[in-house]
Amino acid sequence: MAQQRVQKLIAQAGITSRRKAEAYILAGRVQVNGEVVTELGVKADPEVDAILVDDRPLRLPKTPMYILLWKPVGVVTTLSDELGRKTVVDLVTGTGRRLFPVGRLDYDAEGALLLTDDGDLAAQLAHPRSQIPKVYRAKVKGHPSDEALKALTNGVELDDGPAIALKAKRASRPGDESHWVELTVAEGRNHMVKRMLSHVGHPVIRLRRIRFASLDLEGLRPGKWRHLRKDDLRMLRASLKNRRGKGA
Repeated sequence: MAQQRVQKLIAQAGITSRRKAEAYILAGRVQVNGEVVTELGVKADPEVDAILVDDRPLRLPKTPMYILLWKPVGVVTTLSDELGRKTVVDLVTGTGRRLFPVGRLDYDAEGALLLTDDGDLAAQLAHPRSQIPKVYRAKVKGHPSDEALKALTNGVELDDGPAIALKAKRASRPGDESHWVELTVAEGRNHMVKRMLSHVGHPVIRLRRIRFASLDLEGLRPGKWRHLRKDDLRMLRASLKNRRGKGA
């Protein structure tokens, strides 16, 4: 294996994200061949060099793992929770890996969530420049008008800046007493979908992410998960490449 930046290797090992790995290096928590490294440009070859993180040997998995989970309501998107609530990693058991979620879903939201120990791909997917599309289906108060939907795709001004939906449409079925909206966004700001819909007068009652990039919930139930297939991973990487090609 050729030499690579140490922060990238730490992320590939699934210890933490590349950004946090950089903080580990700057804090003096990483050693290469017995010497503490504090510069981000240092490179190493894990097949030749001895790399320690917090005095523990760095070991790269031979093949990264990718899992799609249908996160249910009432589960937090973290590795641990100080309040003792169930986390997404509590649902994905028996893998033998330290997986971490890509992005997040609110405690009271559900839907498609990717978990992996491939820190490099996770960082690319989570980076704001990637503009990965995410599709949400929301049960809302009131009956959204054409004007409200158009306002979402034109862009609304939130307290932390403008937000825009790539697509917005009604998703109610004939006979439904409730009103549903399907929204596609490319950002991942906290509570953004809820805030956008509330801004146009339709607070969210229930929220489900039905698609993340090319991944959907087909074949899953709340709380269940599956490994990504080769085609899933190929399409996921292609979506990243396509977004870069569009200048995202």
